[in-house]
Amino acid sequence: MARQHASSAATATPWAQMRLAMPLLRDPIWVYNDWSAYDELSDNIPLTEALAMKELGQIVRLRRLGVHFDYYMMDAFWFANHGAYRVWRTPNWPNGPDRWIAECKANGILPGLWFGTNGLLKIDAAPQWRDSLTANGESMSFYEGGFLPDFMKALQYWYDKGIRMFKFDFADFGAATPAAQITQTPEEIHERNSAAFRHALTVFRLKNPDVILVAFNGFGGDSASTAGPFPFHNPVDLRWLEVFDSLYSGDPRPSDVPEVNFWRSMDIYSDHMVRRYEQSFVPLERIDSTGFMIGNTGTIYYRQTHAWKGMLLLMVARGGWVNTVHGSLEFLDNEKAKWFAKIQGIYASLQATGRTKSFGGIPGDVRPYGFGSLDNRGAIYTVVNPAQSVEEIELPQLSRIQTSLGIGRVIFRDAGFVPVLHGPRIRLGPGQLAAVGFGHYASQEFELGIQDDVRIPGSIRPINAAFAPAENNTIETTIVAPVKGDLRILFQQRNKDGQIMRSWPGGPPNGTFVGKSLKITVEQDGMPLAVEINYDKQIWSGLSWGAGEIKNKDFATGRPIAIRCSSSEKDPVLLEGHVYVVEY
Repeated sequence: MARQHASSAATATPWAQMRLAMPLLRDPIWVYNDWSAYDELSDNIPLTEALAMKELGQIVRLRRLGVHFDYYMMDAFWFANHGAYRVWRTPNWPNGPDRWIAECKANGILPGLWFGTNGLLKIDAAPQWRDSLTANGESMSFYEGGFLPDFMKALQYWYDKGIRMFKFDFADFGAATPAAQITQTPEEIHERNSAAFRHALTVFRLKNPDVILVAFNGFGGDSASTAGPFPFHNPVDLRWLEVFDSLYSGDPRPSDVPEVNFWRSMDIYSDHMVRRYEQSFVPLERIDSTGFMIGNTGTIYYRQTHAWKGMLLLMVARGGWVNTVHGSLEFLDNEKAKWFAKIQGIYASLQATGRTKSFGGIPGDVRPYGFGSLDNRGAIYTVVNPAQSVEEIELPQLSRIQTSLGIGRVIFRDAGFVPVLHGPRIRLGPGQLAAVGFGHYASQEFELGIQDDVRIPGSIRPINAAFAPAENNTIETTIVAPVKGDLRILFQQRNKDGQIMRSWPGGPPNGTFVGKSLKITVEQDGMPLAVEINYDKQIWSGLSWGAGEIKNKDFATGRPIAIRCSSSEKDPVLLEGHVYVVEY
């Protein structure tokens, strides 16, 4: 089936996309990006030619199992710190990129390159850029001096060598020379920078109409937290959609919604940010959620492939046409690759010939939500319940011409709680992900199975636990141990004004594990009880919560249990705790 619905790249007749009048993003694409296979920001694993070629070999292996990629994006720091983006770094790339580009071409993969836009991250200002430098020497103005003309020449240089996708990151539209800062307002500087770069990209596109351009950090939106204000403090300028095929909505990180399964909180983050960009009037097709990363590096919290099935399903379910897969493809063994290919096959038609629409609450507001994709054969609804309770959500009609849903089928779910589908409504367990097929997609061939490494309790009920302040930045309560069920403990951290607040005890590789900063300690009869936690990681993006469980076998039922939640923040914070009984 995956082959039946495979992309046009695998068909016998090449797709002549340039015959279409659309100026950009003419069809869904799949992009492999090698970031998180290496990591030079949150870890010490460098990008090398050997690593890059190994991942290209994995792309070829996966293709034999039905997985396809259209592009290979070489991410950050391929370049030497000198050479104005025209020289590759040595000794990591002793012979430059020619072999990589040639092997991509030989295997039908279009290569792409990352650029730090006008920032100077691990690159020096070339002589021809220096009259564009800001006072602090960290970035360059787009509309003053020689930087932008030379930067566009560098892009054309790589296009002429076969590069067909360009990623722009860490843009600084507040950059101005010292002279401009004296005479122009910040608003004028931002507008002049934006206009100059947008015009340059427009001209570049006209000359190279088959190019793919994607925008990452610096092009609008606030991605640090799911608890931030909306509309964004840094608004999304929709004029960027005139030149970019997609805008990204934030690197994967935990949301501000506490979940016992850390990876589910990360799913909620990506879902939340996509919804916020959609609310900012960016079409779902043009949002790259960047939600799929596998690997064993700090940038992805050493995730490897934990809860990877739900991560992949949600990425395609969100409806973005730039499907970006990051990381170490060797973690996808043959069985995983077949499941991956099945997802690609199912959503090839839904993305290219159908539509995707969001529904339900805003993920960060802890209300059930989902994404529904439909075509003329049926629909798939992918739904999440972020709450610590069993909740129902309606699966709405996605179009007025959509036929009635009829009999549906749960085609994917987390382990544990069995979702209850009744007509157009589904009941989900706490923190649960599920997918429901209707019409053609309700048939057995679309069965995706159970995600065994995310287990949802069959029941949950809150305990009336009255937490009270103890010593500095600590709350505590005492409850009676339940006869049946495990204890689930969650707490949230806020600043003195009541706003959700993250702690940053330090990211990998040398940072403090966040479980030492946001702590749950439990005692019974003066003896500590083991608390199972999933969040004790080195988290570069910070965390605002703690969550853990105590197994029933580890405590004496009917006797008092003392629970303490604490933060190591130096300034006063507010902590809010909750306790539940869960049964698996």
